[in-house]
Amino acid sequence: MKKTDTIIFTHGDSDGVCSGAIAKSAYPDARVYFTSPVSLHNRLDMAEDYDNIIICDIAVDERSCVNLYNKINDIASHTDITYIDHHPLPRMCWDEPWFHHDLNTCAAELTYKVFKSRLERDIRRIAVYGAIGDYRDNTPEIKKWTRDWDKRSLYFQAGTLIQALQYVGRNYDFKREIIDPLSTDLIPSEIPNLIPYAKKASRIEEELRIRVKELVHPLHSVAYVLDPEGYLSKSAIYAASYGRKGIGIAAEHRNNKAAYDLSLRSRNSSVDINLLLRDIAPQYGGSGGGHPMAAGARIPEEKLDAFLQEFDRRVNMAETKQGDL
Repeated sequence: MKKTDTIIFTHGDSDGVCSGAIAKSAYPDARVYFTSPVSLHNRLDMAEDYDNIIICDIAVDERSCVNLYNKINDIASHTDITYIDHHPLPRMCWDEPWFHHDLNTCAAELTYKVFKSRLERDIRRIAVYGAIGDYRDNTPEIKKWTRDWDKRSLYFQAGTLIQALQYVGRNYDFKREIIDPLSTDLIPSEIPNLIPYAKKASRIEEELRIRVKELVHPLHSVAYVLDPEGYLSKSAIYAASYGRKGIGIAAEHRNNKAAYDLSLRSRNSSVDINLLLRDIAPQYGGSGGGHPMAAGARIPEEKLDAFLQEFDRRVNMAETKQGDL
């Protein structure tokens, strides 16, 4: 296979797709691949013949952070590399010129800022899509950029992209097909199949909302739903809503893993669920983390109930402490 000069590794959610599209707009001939925190270390072996490596929206995995840091530093000695991320970091802090990190933005906004000198001004619109998809549309820059367009049109285009990406799931070939036209600033509603896929996703979500309303289990400070048969992140949002709690949890059983995958969403809690998960999940043989308001975890099936009870207890303690201040 003929190599191009640039390779892009990015995450498969809406913020990752938008980040990848912005990076590809800066380097139009780049190849784009999707990966995850646990797979990035091995994925970098694909990049050995490239002159320029870009990584977008991939959280640093706590268990492999030292090995990953050493590997990237070795690559950086003979190749241009740019790592752009906004997830909370493990305790070991990275401080290298190739690492661009900001907890207060989405990855798409940060990617635009890093490559601004190579980009058309209108590409900021793609960063706004990513910000909306990642609930980071209230930063000063995104607010300012949003004023350059009709806000209603922006949210329609962002919603079309977000819902369609939700529908296609792990179909990474299709996501690559989206990135090409998106990188040229083609609006999502004009990209083939996005409108019908977005409609299907919205129909599935509405059925899911009604199902979660019936299945939700409220505890003291969190509410959860088991096996909602639909999008986990949205299930967690509706669990919080219909359980009338600040934090919602959706858990889906993975037979082949003998574990539950969890999505957690906070809507008004003062608790940092990323920090709480990183502390509690390992105590139950699992792992977890993400953002203060949105995170994920994997918990062994036999430990799920105990984990949920402990997580609820700790959230209740933290909220009570906040209330006493």
